[in-house]
Amino acid sequence: MKTNRILIVDDDVDVINVITTILENEGYEVIAAYDKKEGLEKARSMKPDLAILDVMMTTHFEGFELARELSQDNDFKEMPVLMQTSIDVLTTTRESVREMAREIRQDHKYKELQVILLKDIISGNAGIDYLADNGETIWLPVDGFLKKPVDSGKLLPEIKRLLVKTTETV
Repeated sequence: MKTNRILIVDDDVDVINVITTILENEGYEVIAAYDKKEGLEKARSMKPDLAILDVMMTTHFEGFELARELSQDNDFKEMPVLMQTSIDVLTTTRESVREMAREIRQDHKYKELQVILLKDIISGNAGIDYLADNGETIWLPVDGFLKKPVDSGKLLPEIKRLLVKTTETV
């Protein structure tokens, strides 16, 4: 049986150590990187099955930028990506989380919000709507969110769900 490889990209060594310990105890192979550049290099050379990305590293949106680059790369288009963040995630029962993010942006009270994280609790669809430095609104679908600090009771089921989903579509 193939050992699943999981890429963790986070600038906090302690977070990487905690997640690595949890995942290795479950039999996963862990690849650690500390920023976007190293994360891309390791993804390309080691071909992980899933990525866990911190949001804020060298810049406020480095994790989002890395997720976007991975999603646009044919080698990683189907790889599940979990975003690890302390930002609150809005939940909905609407399948089109992108549409909901756009509606929220239309409300003048939320128009200037830097980041909107959304997840449909029924379908599991999730995504990020964020304002880039140039003021452009960027939509980025992701496979889910992990709340900081790490909770193994939530981390492990989420990883198993996504890896099972990935093997079913291959």
